Amino acid sequence: MSVTCGVECVVVLGCMRWVWKRCTYIGNDDSATWQSANYEEFEPVPRLCRTILAVYEDDLHDPKFPPEGGYRLNPDWAVKKVAYQETLGNAPPYLIYLDHEHHEIVVAIRGLNLVKESDYKVLMDNKLGKQMFDGGYVHHGLLKAAIWMLNKESETLKRLWVENGKSYKLIFAGHSLGSGVASLLTIIVANHGDRLGGIPRSLISCYAVAPARCMSLNLAVKYADVIHSVVLQDDFLPRTPTPLEDIFKSVFCLPCLLFMVCLRDTFIPEGRKLRDPRRLYAPGRMYHIVERRFCRCGRFPPDVRTAIPVDGRFEHIVLSCNATSDHGIIWIQRESEKALARLKEVSAETTTTPPPAQKIERQHTLEKEHKKALERAVTLNIPHAVPTDADDQESSVHVHKEEESTTEAASLIEGEDASTSTGHSTDARTNWNEVVEKLFAKDETGNLRLKKEASGTE
Repeated sequence: MSVTCGVECVVVLGCMRWVWKRCTYIGNDDSATWQSANYEEFEPVPRLCRTILAVYEDDLHDPKFPPEGGYRLNPDWAVKKVAYQETLGNAPPYLIYLDHEHHEIVVAIRGLNLVKESDYKVLMDNKLGKQMFDGGYVHHGLLKAAIWMLNKESETLKRLWVENGKSYKLIFAGHSLGSGVASLLTIIVANHGDRLGGIPRSLISCYAVAPARCMSLNLAVKYADVIHSVVLQDDFLPRTPTPLEDIFKSVFCLPCLLFMVCLRDTFIPEGRKLRDPRRLYAPGRMYHIVERRFCRCGRFPPDVRTAIPVDGRFEHIVLSCNATSDHGIIWIQRESEKALARLKEVSAETTTTPPPAQKIERQHTLEKEHKKALERAVTLNIPHAVPTDADDQESSVHVHKEEESTTEAASLIEGEDASTSTGHSTDARTNWNEVVEKLFAKDETGNLRLKKEASGTE
């Protein structure tokens, strides 16, 4: 009897300890060791949030739901605005905006529409480990949406970049569902800039706002130089390892799902999570906006912290009443505006005249952080992690030779789409299904492998 009571006490104490740790864990803890972002690198975020919000408007000349201060866009610079009627369920609505003030070509993609069945179809078109791409795993439905957008808009983007002196930046920005599409668009274009007039990787970037987990850890770190994820405090989506399709199946019972996932992940060792190549993560470099503290009431002036985390990359769900509200693009836009204003004040206090080499030094720091993150991924034995040295990169390609894509990848790449097949037969437009196909080659069994891997076996 005494032994039974002792066991019960241990179990109760263990449960109480778990409850205490989970209830006292706040979003602030995820980035406690990160460095502060500076004004220059965070400056595009509020502006791009406003551009994403503009996708929701029917007429930019007569906006009905402008944020505080307005969209601050020139409606005449909007090149194309594509609604659900034109995407035909293949991708979320988006806006192509030619920003002459900042010398940018912006592709802004809206988030999930809870009443649109087509958005759910994009999310549900996946299962764990279904789609291998560029040496890692990605969300199958989001990759298809990205390829569809490139098939439709690559000629427009190429024309805009060439007509503006080949000097404008090409920026993909998206929120929630759109963040996943924007991230995968960036990966494809960064590897095939020649198909858009030869645009270099240095002029391509992505801002994933409230990012979805859409790519494996090795890809998330590999493309941290061009993809930037923005997370507001306790946002649930970047932290939830449950596949997107399962999250939004339970969207109306989300608190219950988050609690169960939180309980389950408590018993999964960190090393096991890192070694799972199919596990998807939020992409790129992370920018975490923090405005609440433990046992403090109200919101504080927001801080922005940044890093390229490898282990501990938003792995812990925060049991917070703000977990869903922090996902909203309106709140993110408001708080990012406040954060940028604060960063500007700090920058003005530290320097009266900006040093001419400050931007170059910060760029070198970012490159160094990226290199360290890649090395850290290799050290932790992250599946398919790419070493920094060119020789190591080449050898890592051959290490992958035993990895095979699934048959679903073949249907994605080879599947004929009415619009793309017609466009390919009637003009010289790039068919991005074919571009993606160049990454793969069929072996004797009919399965797909990365092309370099296949050549390494010959």
